[in-house]
This record gives sequence, C-alpha cells and structure tokens, in this order.
Amino acid sequence: MRVLLESTIRKCDGFYIKTDDVSSILDWQKQQNQAEVAFSPARVLLQDFTGIPAMVDLAAMRDALAKQGVDPNLVNPRCPTDLIVDHSLQIDYSKCAIQSPPSPMDESHGATTRSPAGRPSPRGSSSSGSHCSGQRPGHRGGCSKVSCSDAPSGRSAAVQIENTPLLCPFHLQPVSEPETMIRNQEMELIRNKERLQFFKWCSKAFKNINVVPPDINTVHQLNLEYLCQVVQEGEGFIYPDSVVGTDSHTTMINGLGILGWGVGGIESEAVMLGQPVSLTLPQVVGCKLVGTISPLATSIDIVLGITKHLRQAGIGGKFVEFFGPGVQQLSAPDRTTIANMCPEYNATVSFFPVDDITLQHFKHTICSEEKLVVLEDYLKAIKLFRSYSDQSEEPQYSEVIEMNLSSIVPHVSGPKRPQDRVAVTCMKEDFINCLNEKVGFKGFHISKEKQATQVPFLHEGAEYNLAHGSVVIAAVISCTNNCNPSVMLAAGLLAKKAIEAGLKVKPYIRTSLVPGSGIVTHYLNTSGVLPYLRKLGFEVVGYGCATCVGNTAPLPESVVDAIKQGDLVACGVLSGNRHLEGRLCDCVRANYLASPPLVVAYAIAGTVSINLETEPLGVNSEGKDVYLRDIWPSKEEVNHTEENIVIASMFKELRSRMEKGSSFWNSLESAESALFPWDPKSTYIRCPSFFNKLSKEACTPQSIEGAYPLLFLGDKVTTDHISPAGSIARVSAAAKYLQSKRLTPREFNSYGARRGNDAVMTRGTFASIKLQNRLIGKTGPRTLHIPSGQTLDVFEAAERYQRDGVPLIILAGKEYGSGSSRDWAAKGPYLMGVRAVIAESFEKIHRNHLVGMGIAPLQFLSGQNADSLELCGKERFTINIPQELIPRQQLVVQTSTGKSFSVMALFENDMDVAFFRHGGILKYVARSLLP
Repeated sequence: MRVLLESTIRKCDGFYIKTDDVSSILDWQKQQNQAEVAFSPARVLLQDFTGIPAMVDLAAMRDALAKQGVDPNLVNPRCPTDLIVDHSLQIDYSKCAIQSPPSPMDESHGATTRSPAGRPSPRGSSSSGSHCSGQRPGHRGGCSKVSCSDAPSGRSAAVQIENTPLLCPFHLQPVSEPETMIRNQEMELIRNKERLQFFKWCSKAFKNINVVPPDINTVHQLNLEYLCQVVQEGEGFIYPDSVVGTDSHTTMINGLGILGWGVGGIESEAVMLGQPVSLTLPQVVGCKLVGTISPLATSIDIVLGITKHLRQAGIGGKFVEFFGPGVQQLSAPDRTTIANMCPEYNATVSFFPVDDITLQHFKHTICSEEKLVVLEDYLKAIKLFRSYSDQSEEPQYSEVIEMNLSSIVPHVSGPKRPQDRVAVTCMKEDFINCLNEKVGFKGFHISKEKQATQVPFLHEGAEYNLAHGSVVIAAVISCTNNCNPSVMLAAGLLAKKAIEAGLKVKPYIRTSLVPGSGIVTHYLNTSGVLPYLRKLGFEVVGYGCATCVGNTAPLPESVVDAIKQGDLVACGVLSGNRHLEGRLCDCVRANYLASPPLVVAYAIAGTVSINLETEPLGVNSEGKDVYLRDIWPSKEEVNHTEENIVIASMFKELRSRMEKGSSFWNSLESAESALFPWDPKSTYIRCPSFFNKLSKEACTPQSIEGAYPLLFLGDKVTTDHISPAGSIARVSAAAKYLQSKRLTPREFNSYGARRGNDAVMTRGTFASIKLQNRLIGKTGPRTLHIPSGQTLDVFEAAERYQRDGVPLIILAGKEYGSGSSRDWAAKGPYLMGVRAVIAESFEKIHRNHLVGMGIAPLQFLSGQNADSLELCGKERFTINIPQELIPRQQLVVQTSTGKSFSVMALFENDMDVAFFRHGGILKYVARSLLP
C-alpha cells in the first residue's frame, strides 16, 4: 500500500490520477475491494511477441505526426520500457547426449556416431571440430557436439564462447559453441530478420526504451538479475521501483521487494504512453511465517510447502505480503520462486519487503556500495525496509494467516508412483509396510520370514551383502531443479562433508550425476564441490534424459544375481521426475524420488530402510558412527555459497554478455532515420491504419446509426475466440492474404510471428473454429452478411460492410472477453469497423481494452439480454450517444423493427470518456503532441 500511495501522490495530475485516488489508498481498509484507483508503475517490461505491436504502433504514430508537420522525434515511450527479444528462438536442431552403457569393445576402434548431416564419423574424431578429444575414466568416446582443449583436468579455465558458459561435462574445460546452438541462432536470424531489424531501429530511434537482443537471457531472469533497480531516481525524485510486464513470470520480482505483476498488450502500451493502470484497491493478506525450518528441508520443500498452504487459504485475487521471524530463513532465490508461484495459489502478487537478506543479495547483483547506501537509507526513511526481529514493525493487513515453517517436512516419493509421498522421518517404517502389503501401488507382499534375507556377493574382489531396501542405483539429476541452484549445491556440500568425515559409497552402487544444463556443471565446479561428488562416485555422465527413462548402465552381474537369488526388493533413488516400477532397471522394484542431497545420503547409507534421524549413515576410519545431522549442510552454508560464489559468478557473466551483446545483433543493419522505412513487400512488419485521417481536433461523440451486428454471440466468449492465435489455417482469410503475396502454406508461420502486420491480424480476428455465432447456427469463423444473405468469413463480411459505409456492433451474453489479456482482441474488431459491443457483462480488462481502442462497451440493464428483448440479430441498431457523454450514462438503443431499450455505457471515469471521444488512446496521445 505504501508503494501504491507514493506513486499516486507523486503522479497526481487531476486527470489520470486524482486526489480521490490518494484518499482511497489512505482509507484502504474501508475502500478495499470497492474503490478503483490509478497506479503509475516505474517501468514497463515487454517480451518481443507483445513488444512488436506496441513498437509498430509508435512507429506509425511518428508517421502520422510527421504528416501533420510535427517532429517525429517527439514520439517516445513516456514510461521507461525494457523490451527483451527472447521469444523468437525455435528449436530446429537439437541433440540429446546420453552416455552409452559400458562396452567390452574399445570405442575408439570402429564405433561410430552420426554427424548432423547423417554421415557416420569415427567416435572421438573431431567432426566439424565439435568433439572432445580428451579421455577420462567413465568418459567413453567423444562429447556430443562439443569440443574442449587439452588443458590438464582440474584446471579451471574461463569460458571461451560468446554468450554460453558451457564446460565439457567430462573434463570441465572450456568448450566451443555447440553446433546445435550455432545452427539455431542462424535459423533465428533468417526467420526473424525483418523483426530483428525493426527492433534494432527501435533501439536507435526511440528514447526511453532499452532493447535487449536475442541470446542474452530470458525476460524474467533479466528482470531479476539486471533490470530491477529497487529504488529509482529521476525527474528530481527518488522513489520505489515497480513494474508491469507482459511476461507471465513478472511476479517473480516481488520476491526482491519490487511491486509488479503481469498485464496484457494494450495495458502495457497504455502505460508506455503515460496512462496509469486502473485497479480495484486490493485486500492485502499478511502471511506470517513462524517456526524453524527442518534442517533436512530443501528450498524445493519450502517453496512447495508454502504454495500448498496458500492454496488452501483461499486468497484468490488478493495481494499477499510476507512477514514474521520465519522470513529470515528464506534466501532471495527462495523468495522469488515463491513469488513466481502466484498462479498456483491464485494471488495477484506475493510481496517480500526488502530486508538485510535482500540487501546482501543486491550487493552481489545490481548494486554498487554507493547505491546500496542510498537504497537502504531511503527504504528505511519511508518504512519500506523490514526488520523481522522487531515485532513493533509488523504492519496492519486486511487479514493475517499464519504458517509454521516447522510443519514443512522433507519427503521422498515412492516406491512406485510420484504422488505417493513419504516423510523422510517415516521412511524405514513405510518401507517395511510396503514389504508387508499385497502387491499394488505400495506393496510387494514379501513374507515375514523372508524380510530379513541377506545375500552375500563378491564385487571387485570384496564381499558385500544385499538385503531388502538396499540401494543399487543412485542418480543425482538436475533437470527438474535448475530454477534454484541451492538443492544441487546442498548435494555437493553434503558430499564434501561426507568425504571429510571419512564416508564412502559402496562401489557396486550405480551412481551418476546428470546436470540439466552446462551452467549447473559450471556452478558446481565454481563452488568447488564437484571433485567431492566425483570422489563419492557421482561423476558427470553427460547432459540429457538418462536414468529417468531407463538409460542406466547395466548393474554388475553379481548384484543382479544376488537380487534374483534372494528375490530382493532392491531400490533406486534419484532426483528426477519418473520412477515407475522397473523403469530404472527391470530387477529394481522400488524406486524413490528424492532431493539431490538425500540421493547422496541414501547412497552413502546403502539402504532406504533407515531412520536418518536416529541411525548412522556409516562408520568412519576410526570406527566412529557418523549421522546425517553431522554432515548435512545448514541452510546458512548453502545460502552463503549460493550468494557469494554462484550468484556473484553468474551475474558477472550476465553483465559481460549484456555489455558485449551478440555478434549477429551487433552486425545487423538497420535504418538510422527518425521514421521507419516500411517495406511494402513485407508480410511481417506493416504500418497499421490506426492513424488514418488523423484530425487535429477530436470530434464530439457521434451516435451510431443503422449498425448491423457483425456477430451474435452467447456467454463466455473468450479472447481466444476473438484474438488471432496459433497457426494460420490454409482456408482462412489470413491465408488468402498471404497467398496473394506469393507465400506458400509452409511459409505462413503463425499469427504470433506476424503480430506486426495488421492486415494478417485483422483477418485472423474471430477466426477461431470454436466460435459459436447465432447468426449462422453453427460453429466456425463465419457469419451472415445480412443485406445479401450470404455466409462469409467474418473478415470478408466486415470488409464488405466497411466498403458500404455501414457501422458494426457485436451482440453478446455474459462475461464477454474473459480469459487471457490479448491486445488484438480489441484492435482486431476496431479495424473491422466495430463501433460498440452490447453484452450482459464484460471481463474487466477486456472492457478497458475496448475503451482504449475507442469501442463502446455497452451493457444490457439488469434482467435484460438479447433473448428477453426478443432480438434476432438481423435488425439494424441506432445507439444515441449525447455530445456531453458522462461516465456510466444510460443510452437508448433503437432497432429497425421499432423496439427500443436502454444500455449502460461502461465508461468508468472522465479518462475513459476522453479516450472514446478521441477514438482510442493512440489517437489521444497523438493529438496531445499536435500544436
């Protein structure tokens, strides 16, 4: 509430933001869920799919104003905007590198692998310079699609490739850029050259916009790691950072004390043009965290535990703010992950105020020492800094829910299904119960007298014993744990302490380490834990889906024989996401999913039939028992390693990449002019017609006379029904247009890729095959051209109406425009000539979009609808709009059959009326720049 209040006071101008907005926020406890307030965020965040139509609109506005004799350089985003080009990459080339099982044949003689072109090349040779030449035990043959130098193993070397900090997974030496990456980047450049050239022009032509080129990072990661400011300075003010973004992960930023949430394309465009976001004053639920987290609980346990608690609390549509002493136990990555889970528990935002932990994180990421001092002083001065040890600082909330963090218990899942969760403290008891149960999801039906069976066997000259519950496969896999490095670091730190304590993993256990990406190997190596994992047997075996899908090297024959001899329920433990019975190995019946550090722990113990709290993992060289609690890394140790080594290293790399850019972006040619040089042959970028016939003065509101319904729709028409999305059907209006440009169906691409072409997008509006139009009585993107009686594509009918100078309306039922926020769900109808939508009710955001495009949202009066008024949809409608239109005014609608009824004009304030009078926000802003 303090962030909203500060912004509203600073931006109060009497038009966009009024003193009533300030008063409502000050009285928020009485006004919550009632008052509408305006909020001006500090910045806008765009990804390229939503960014391109916004920037095309600004480029078109420059053209329109230049024709009026206005300097086009005056057209710029009014709110600082970051546009990240991260949605253009498509995977045309890929390769999953999985280590083959050991073979008695020397693979350097005769074994082959396939090159990208399908030609066999000798294993270990440097096909296209892309194979690793070094050898290491366990590394059979060459690294797939990588190369590394012959530097001594263990030597730490800087990454040599641009934009990709990858290491050879077997030698931990720098690798050249993988061929798959090069090929995908080339395809990205070719396929999106027009769009990228346009973005490059935008980066040079417009002020107040920062374009981040492809191949740097994803939009939400850049927002967290580079773009966030926490405290902004500008126009003589210092003020809190805040953001609205068109990426679904925008809410992650709330974990760092920065207010932000996701919006649609038109809302973001409106904010860019200086308009505030309108929101109903929310309830703020305080989530008090108390208690102490279990030492065995990982970050994933904590995040999922809090998410489950909030989902059960019923906080849909509310703001959540965390407080209480338990917050201090959460690292900055933990907080951003919890904030990112908002959709899972249906909150608008989950906010963590800045505290000492956040400041420590900023020290390693975005802040210099000088900036850190200013940030801390300012936040403390306006009471946005939180000290969780001082209960007097606890603020007031709409309501408070409490969660005891000690209730978060670490679990494993198994022995056959991922949904069967078992608390680690109950693992031994549960496994014994599984032996007793009848064969089923949780049972193996082993008789009591056979449950104590032990089978001795020889392995590499030493004798060992196998029993029910013995671990024979242990795989640390990070494919599902990449979002938070702490769990992999915890496994590495556990391994380090185990080695130092003199513990070992029995050599017959099939151990492996499969990082989900090269960056995981990079930070495990940087933090110094990888050698200890390797010493326990957890050697990096490659990148790809391995153990989860059964690609495990065969168990030693002596182990298999022992399992069969005793009919033993042998176990596999892995940190992946698949573990069905027999999937890892046909003789391994019990398989458990566990966190990476627990995989290492169970491997050391050699059995799952153990109480990790009360029984020792093993015995050291001095004969002393070593318990899990003796070697389990504390959360403070993990957080320290993560913040001071991993995150610092990753952010240094990111800053370097941001400064360098990418080679093909730097070499990309683009125009230097203030006006964009539109290519009339382009089918991707086209100057939209929003500003055609732009007059200097807005006309007074005009009545809509003799309009035909373009469509007669029912309830719950979503933006998916309205907005162009997905592939372009070969028989659609958009396809006909592209074919007229001599494109083949293979070259159509998708509507998303062509969002910068209004001709394609308008033809794709109402093109959904699921559209149910009562005018034709069947499903499909067709409608009735009422004057001629012909059934046409919706666009073709609209085009004919426009050619004849006939205005259009849409009749609809309840919840018109529900679903995801989509800009073309309003832009498309506007360009089709739709002047008004008459519906029983509207989704709020879509109503705002219609107003923003100059379309009147009109609502039937309570108790009335098209059926009760006996409308058939073929009448002509005249809507009487007074010249002195006011918010929420009732208007009279007359039909050609003599009927008359009233509707409510859903213009909520004077700003809405002004936008409608000007024909939408784009024309409103354009006219504000005219002399």
